[in-house]
Amino acid sequence: MAEVKRINLALQGGGAHGAFTWGVLDRLLEDERIEIAGISGTSAGALNGAALKAGWLLNGREGARENLDWLWRQIGAVQDMRMPVWMSGFLPTPGLVSDAMQFSFPFTFADTVSRIVSPYAYGPFYSNPLQRIVDQFNYDQICANDGPAFCVCATNVHSGKIRVFTGDEINTDSLLASACLPTLFQAVEIEGDHYWDGGYTGNPALFPLFAPALPADIVIVNINPLERAEVPMAAHEIQNRINEISFNSSLLRELRAINFVQRLIAEGTVDEGAMKRVLVHMIADDDLMRELSVATKLFPNPYLLKRLKEAGRAAADTFLENHFVLLNNVSSTNLEEMFG
Repeated sequence: MAEVKRINLALQGGGAHGAFTWGVLDRLLEDERIEIAGISGTSAGALNGAALKAGWLLNGREGARENLDWLWRQIGAVQDMRMPVWMSGFLPTPGLVSDAMQFSFPFTFADTVSRIVSPYAYGPFYSNPLQRIVDQFNYDQICANDGPAFCVCATNVHSGKIRVFTGDEINTDSLLASACLPTLFQAVEIEGDHYWDGGYTGNPALFPLFAPALPADIVIVNINPLERAEVPMAAHEIQNRINEISFNSSLLRELRAINFVQRLIAEGTVDEGAMKRVLVHMIADDDLMRELSVATKLFPNPYLLKRLKEAGRAAADTFLENHFVLLNNVSSTNLEEMFG
């Protein structure tokens, strides 16, 4: 009988680039040697996590895969006038599709408007386009104690602190809050407080996965490149890198803290068992993500969603081939090297 490895998943947010995570999850769910024990998700990561858990409780691995497929069909159905599907067929690489979207008049106009017009200016005409999708989730399944433990991250507008929603706290409002970009959407009110995208304070939060009942391994699915060799000079490149740094900063802080604790444990400064030894792994395709832009995050394009899913499956396949044996044993991500 094949050895089963229990893992936690930490799913980053990044708009339509979350289709990469869809592909990663699709491949992991195929592998019966992998048991998903806990999920922490932010923004698109929260939507992916919710779809996975609801589908899992409905019909196991296949139910989770089918529900993820349903989610991204819904997201892909949002018509993108900035890059019609037929036009994508003439652009053979994701980078060219990204450039075509980035420099199209409809996108530049919409981007300019979003910087000078508040989402509150629309009055009674305002609506959140994600709500029709999120309303269709089965929250009895998402909030159930069975299946993977699941939490959703959002940012409290008033305090600037992270809010982690768990159990019965997870509903349409908390998922919309986790994906609420403040220049596009009105803050989501929950119990008298208002919330913006969780990416500002936890993208995603790792600390909920330190619970004693959960395994030591945290597999982070990255959809925001940690590093870029070149200095961005064009206005859109600068804005894109600001976005990436902002949405990676909270994750890097937590990883640095994990590295510090691991060093204390290794040195014997902290007794073994006093703090949890966390094993960190990452699945990413930074080369692909560096080709893309803010435009491809904000406006789902069916061609790119398909390419992102394929890339996610390929990245997960490579991870399993190279690092499966390390799961439940050692980290495959060298935090000491990352933080010097």
